Amino acid sequence: MSTRLNWLRAAVLGANDGVTSTAGLVVGVAGATGSRATILAAGVAGMLAGSLSMAAGEYVSVSSQRDSERAALETERQELAEDPQAELDELAQLLEVRGLSPELARDAAVQLTERDALRAHARVELGIEPDELANPWHAAVASFASFTVGALLPLLAIVLPPPSLRLPVTVVAVLLALALCGWVSARLGAAPAGRAVLRNAAGGALAMAVTYAVGSLLDTG
Repeated sequence: MSTRLNWLRAAVLGANDGVTSTAGLVVGVAGATGSRATILAAGVAGMLAGSLSMAAGEYVSVSSQRDSERAALETERQELAEDPQAELDELAQLLEVRGLSPELARDAAVQLTERDALRAHARVELGIEPDELANPWHAAVASFASFTVGALLPLLAIVLPPPSLRLPVTVVAVLLALALCGWVSARLGAAPAGRAVLRNAAGGALAMAVTYAVGSLLDTG
């Protein structure tokens, strides 16, 4: 369940990044030019660059995490083979620290060791679920997809309406999307939704205001 929530939270954050970064990009370009083709080209390039960057970053990060977890499990496997009694004592102490009485902790450690010693130490000592090591490819694909979905909203919002409505439609659509992302993120983290929504929307509004101002300054025609 916790793994599923982490993936869902990561997907929401990826979509949030896609909305914010692409909105800032296309609004900035729109401040410099009224050409729909130019805005579209910049938006698509930014969407692909951002989604690929997110995917690559997640792949590298999760690969490093998985390598570390595998190394820790291998070390634990060697320690169990070399000195099983010391490892049993260590497991009992860890269970005792978690609130079990010394007698109950010893009995639990013995039973867990008899069932699966490596799994017991992985869970109690390392905080690792051996059968649920993070998959870097899953992380990369999820990040790519969530960023792309988020980026599509401001891109479509600015290229589909007529020129006179581009900015108002984009700003409203982006702020609503960021408010939703903030609300979902807060709910997943059991945090107050109001501040998360306001913070998210304010950040997006600031990004669009800054990039539009810069784009307007660069407008030569």
